[in-house]
Amino acid sequence: MLRLGSSGAAVAEVRARLAHLGLCDDIAPGSDLTDTPFDEALDRAVRTFQQERGITVDGIVGPDTFRRLDEARWQLGDRVLSYVPGHMMVGDDVAQLQRRLVELGFNSGRADGIFGPDTDSALREFQAGVGASPDGTCGPETFRAFDRLIRTVVGGDAAELREHVHLTHLQTGVADKVIVVDPGSLVDADVCHAIATRVEGRLAALGTQVLLTRPARSPGTALTETERAEFANSVDADLMVSIHVDRSASALPNGIATFYFGHPRGGLYSHAGRLLAEHVQTELTTRTDRLDCHVHPRTWDLLRLTRMPAVRVEVGYVSNPLDAKHLGSEAFHDAVAEGIAAAVTDACAPMVVA
Repeated sequence: MLRLGSSGAAVAEVRARLAHLGLCDDIAPGSDLTDTPFDEALDRAVRTFQQERGITVDGIVGPDTFRRLDEARWQLGDRVLSYVPGHMMVGDDVAQLQRRLVELGFNSGRADGIFGPDTDSALREFQAGVGASPDGTCGPETFRAFDRLIRTVVGGDAAELREHVHLTHLQTGVADKVIVVDPGSLVDADVCHAIATRVEGRLAALGTQVLLTRPARSPGTALTETERAEFANSVDADLMVSIHVDRSASALPNGIATFYFGHPRGGLYSHAGRLLAEHVQTELTTRTDRLDCHVHPRTWDLLRLTRMPAVRVEVGYVSNPLDAKHLGSEAFHDAVAEGIAAAVTDACAPMVVA
């Protein structure tokens, strides 16, 4: 864990990667890398990178931030890409490949920067279509084919069209759906679990199949975001709602916010995810008196790796006295659960054609 005040070769590596992205100055030639400081300029660069990538902005280079820095160093053409089951290639170059395939009308799945089976299938289809060997390997021959076509075929909306098809499938009523509810936060695991079980009860009464990622409080066995996303994918869920309680070093942050998959700088996002997030945020801020902190796009692994629309809802801060008071109230748990259940029901409601 590197942060303001750290020093050493690892800090030098972080500075070099951020300098490559144009976010800070590179290390002067001949400098002692073992004594490179994590100064305020580097802290600002780290925070800027985290903000651009849609991950938690805290100025700390932990495993997630370092992994994203590693992904960011690759551009399409830097390396040969292919599908490797069990050890999938990840990086900005994969995301660029996925976007190119989508522009050309091939279904590579969500442009999440992960070379999975959908990307492999789309790449092989593209290769067959341009007369290249459909081996699923994106190397020099495939790069040249892209360069020839990308000048004449641009601006495709295949991904957006598929999102609308997914919405049409989703909006057929809540009774036949599989919903994963994730009491995800360990900041106050009891509160998250209390709300999750209430959501489960309300949706189950409507005929929905509800699965919890953590049926009971189990300290020391918390699943990672990747594992929770894999669970939701394995059960072929239609929606996923992750419930969180937050904590801050300051007592000032408070309120409710909801997050969906998307890049903060704009562009690609989950249409169905944003729709669900907007329903959740509206319901929760209407049913409670907590501050409306709005909906936001993020690329956290839980949102990025799920194949279905997923949202993460932050229902309050235990570090804020007023939020903490509400979080300890069963009436508040009921109101939040009612709001989430109503939001899921609204998001799945059949569209009414005038």
